[in-house]
Amino acid sequence: MAHAAAVAKPPRPPRRRRASATPRRLPYLLIGPAALLMLGFIAYPVISVFYYSLQNYNPTKPWRNGYAGFDNFTRIFTEDPLFWDTLVFSAKWVFVEVGLQLLFGLALALIVNQTFVGRALGRAMVFSPWAVSGVLTSAIWVLLYNSQTGITRYLADMGIGDYGVSWLSDTSTVFPAVVIADLWRGVPFFAILILADLQSVSKDLYEAAEVDGASRFKQFWHITLPHLKDAIILSTLLRAVWEFNNVDLLYTLTGGGPAGETTTLPLYIANTSVDAHNFGYASALTTVAFLILLFCSMVYLRLSKFGGEK
Repeated sequence: MAHAAAVAKPPRPPRRRRASATPRRLPYLLIGPAALLMLGFIAYPVISVFYYSLQNYNPTKPWRNGYAGFDNFTRIFTEDPLFWDTLVFSAKWVFVEVGLQLLFGLALALIVNQTFVGRALGRAMVFSPWAVSGVLTSAIWVLLYNSQTGITRYLADMGIGDYGVSWLSDTSTVFPAVVIADLWRGVPFFAILILADLQSVSKDLYEAAEVDGASRFKQFWHITLPHLKDAIILSTLLRAVWEFNNVDLLYTLTGGGPAGETTTLPLYIANTSVDAHNFGYASALTTVAFLILLFCSMVYLRLSKFGGEK
């Protein structure tokens, strides 16, 4: 009878319902339309450029259109001296502009980071040029460099220089003139990013350094600069890419002149496509420019050890 007694089995635990997959997918469903739109606006132009770089495409000469293979790229590296001239000037332009903008931006950030009367107004004045559009910036400096009503007119009134001199038409002065114009717009970019990073530096580090007898320069060199490393690397990389692709300011001020002295590679691409209507060759130039920027960015990030220990 004891063996016949049934052993009570524990009740089965209630079956857990499978969690609905909808809540987990909801964020992706919400951002999906925006992501598709961004992908379309970005991917399609990029793919189109790569496609047309392998084509002879000129709407004004349709009888010459067709597949070209790598002929456009061969022409770039073997038959086009303007490509090398504009590439050299682009490198010079980026190096000078980014270097000077970083130097002045760092100095301005250190100044407006101090406590003084009217600091809020000073910061607003320092950062205001960055809020001005590129077209408006170009218009401002076109007026300032006007030979009849601009800076040269007032300098001539003071006995400095001659009347009717145009800095933008002289090959010896055009480069410094456009550099100064772009500095006015680009320096605030570095000042904003560096100042934002300066706000996170602990005051205790400076107080400890002062107790140890460290000078202001040693505090800057051993505390401030290491802390700003990543901000400086990122800002210089972003600004280098933007300066390399700068078209609006140079096109408005000089149009690439005089005598091609201020023609960057992107400006050469714009002239080839818009003025000459040679979209196939311009697409090949754009592809080469993209690869150059990609390679230089990867090397720069690798050598600078971005994101590593400070």
